[in-house]
Amino acid sequence: MTERQTFITADGLEKLTEELKQLKTVKRREIAQRIQEAKELGDLSENAEYVEAKNEQAFVEGRIAELEAIVKNAVIIQSEKNSEMVRVGSKVRVKAEGKTESYSIVGSNEADPKNGRISNESPLGQAFLGRRIGETVEVSVPSGKRLFRILAIT
Repeated sequence: MTERQTFITADGLEKLTEELKQLKTVKRREIAQRIQEAKELGDLSENAEYVEAKNEQAFVEGRIAELEAIVKNAVIIQSEKNSEMVRVGSKVRVKAEGKTESYSIVGSNEADPKNGRISNESPLGQAFLGRRIGETVEVSVPSGKRLFRILAIT
């Protein structure tokens, strides 16, 4: 299986790397201790503490594998000032339905639509990529179609 590139800011990569370190060093140790304590209680077939600790261990190991893949395939987003074209890392100011809105195009791991950080893989992010100032972009949204006019790219 080929793994795809993960676009991420330097800060985002640092946060994920710190989470990975925390899971591998602290969390693994805590779960191992809980499993050991649950084993000491006796019959494992009816031991809720043991089952819960094993489930948490599976979840943590899955998250570790996910984070390792992200870090391994990370491509740091380089923000280019005064870019003429929207790309990952761009900040885009648009006008839609009479309102001015601003979006940052980020990798999917850092997306936070409520705060204007949209994924390059989202319909809106994909529609903006490769566009220039002055272009009008039509995007299908659940309520229909919306038109966005690109005012600025930074």
